[in-house]
Amino acid sequence: MSGPGMPPLVWHPDYTITLARGRRFPMSKYGYLRAALVRRGMMPESGGYLAPAPAGLHRIARVHEIGYVERVFDDRLTPEELRAIGLGSSAQIARRSRLACAGTLLAARLALEHGLACNLAGGSHHAGPLRGAGYCVFNDVAFAARSLLDEGMVRRILVVDLDVHQGDGTARIFEGDGDVTTFSLHAEANYPREKARSSLDIGLPDATGDTAYLDTLSRALERLLAGPRPSIVFYNAGADPVAEDRIGRLALSRAGLAARDRMVLTRMRAAGLPVVTVLGGGYGHDPEEVAERHVLLIEAARDTAAA
Repeated sequence: MSGPGMPPLVWHPDYTITLARGRRFPMSKYGYLRAALVRRGMMPESGGYLAPAPAGLHRIARVHEIGYVERVFDDRLTPEELRAIGLGSSAQIARRSRLACAGTLLAARLALEHGLACNLAGGSHHAGPLRGAGYCVFNDVAFAARSLLDEGMVRRILVVDLDVHQGDGTARIFEGDGDVTTFSLHAEANYPREKARSSLDIGLPDATGDTAYLDTLSRALERLLAGPRPSIVFYNAGADPVAEDRIGRLALSRAGLAARDRMVLTRMRAAGLPVVTVLGGGYGHDPEEVAERHVLLIEAARDTAAA
C-alpha cells in the first residue's frame, strides 16, 4: 500500500512505455511521478502501490465500439485512427491503455471502500464511443464508471473533469444516460474544435487566471452538489491549466492548481462522497517538471485523507 497517511495509490511500471521518436506526449512523466512521490516519502522505494491487470476486450467494448476495440487489441488501427490518437502503433500502447482502464476501476473500488483513492495515470477523456483521439486510446473513466454501474456497485456517478480540454469523449459516451452526470470546465478555444455536450459545460476564455477560475469552479461545485446525489465521483485533475503548460491556455499558477485540487477533494469528501482521482493532461518539454505538477494532486489527496 501507499505511505503513512496516504490514500490508496494505483500504479503499474508499464504506465510508462517508450514511444516512437517525435511523439509529443510526455509518457515518461508517470515514472517521474512515482520517483517524486518516493522522494517525498509518500511512496516507499519498493512497492507502495496496487497494480492492475489489463482490462479485457468485452468489458472495454461496453463503452467503445467493439470493432475499434478489436483493432486496438490486434494492433491494426487504420492510419486515420492512428493520426487521431497521435501515439503511434504498438502492442505496448494497447497494453498500457488496458492497464490504465483497469487501474481507474481498481482505484474506484478502493475509493468506495476507503473514501478516496488515486490512479497515477488515466484521464483519457477524448476517447469516444467510436474511436480514440487526442492521445487517448480507451476512456478509462467511462470504462470504470460503466463497470461499476453494470455490477450494481453504484447507482449514480458524477464526473468532474478539470483538464484544460473539454472531456468530449466522456460526454459522448454518456450522452442521454441519466445515471452519469458529466461536468467539464475547460478552455473554450482549445482542443477539441468541435465540442460535445456534457451535462454541464463551462468554457473559459484564454488567460482566465486563478481568481476567476476558482470562483467559477466553486459555483459549479455548489450547483452539482445541490443536484442528485452520486454514489461516487471521478475527478480528472489535468495539470494542463497552468501557465507553463505546453498546450494549456488558462494561465493558472501552481498555487491556483493546488487550490483547485483541494477545493474539489475537500468539498466532495465533506459531502460524504467517495472520490477517485485520475491524472489527466499535462504537457511540457521537461516530463519531470510535468510530473511535479501532478504531485500537487497527490499531496491534496494525502491532506484530504488525513483530515
